[in-house]
Amino acid sequence: MKSLLNALQDGRLIELPDSSKEKALQYLATLIEAIPDLKAGTDVAEGVLARERAYNTGIGKGWGCPHVRTNQDGELVCAVGWSPAGLDYGSSDGALVHLVVMYYVPDSQKNAYLKEISTLARAIQTVPALQDLSSLNDLSEARHRLLDIISAAVESYGPEAKARMIRLEAKQAAVVEPALAQELPFDIAHDILALNVLVLQGGKSLILTQHADLVTHLEASHDLPASLSKHTPFDLAGYRIIPRGATTYQPDRLLYDCLAIKLQAKLA
Repeated sequence: MKSLLNALQDGRLIELPDSSKEKALQYLATLIEAIPDLKAGTDVAEGVLARERAYNTGIGKGWGCPHVRTNQDGELVCAVGWSPAGLDYGSSDGALVHLVVMYYVPDSQKNAYLKEISTLARAIQTVPALQDLSSLNDLSEARHRLLDIISAAVESYGPEAKARMIRLEAKQAAVVEPALAQELPFDIAHDILALNVLVLQGGKSLILTQHADLVTHLEASHDLPASLSKHTPFDLAGYRIIPRGATTYQPDRLLYDCLAIKLQAKLA
């Protein structure tokens, strides 16, 4: 899901300002045309609309995936639009489309496109949360739905993609919490750690992260389980800990998925 990850990271996820399908497609095409690496004068909108007239790209469950192919060189890129009210897209299941993922596909990237679109379609069919797009309240929630897809596929792209995923989620956390963004002058590339905390029966914590000193400090904290249970960011051991989710395992075990963002103060 490299091109979808790039789109989120580069700000190509927008709220569609109009409920017209054609205008929505033109708007997303304009976003792609504005990418600096594309050849000047590339008319993405015309290609997308022509293909859409020949073949409807609504794939069901509230999703549309239009694309245009080109013989130009370049990377596979996409842009994503969220429609709060939904677009009358003409999908075979009759559902309004709330998320439109538009692809620009150079000939050299056909295989990459087919792999990404098949991964996207498979996730939509198997993950219930991706089929409930009418409940999305804002662009942040739409972004998290897309991150769910990337999370499921990111294993196949190796450590670099995982690191980018972590950085993107940390940047999103800063956007959601403006006070946090002002308070944390962190270096996104170096000061963010993936962190998993397994809370065992009796309150004992097992810490999984790459930073040895952070492991030592967190495992020594008696307040860690109670802090995590609130599911809100908190400061500990020179880091801001941001819980992202929790999974229950038997018997009486909780696995917390977190980010750890280094504060200015160093670990003691």
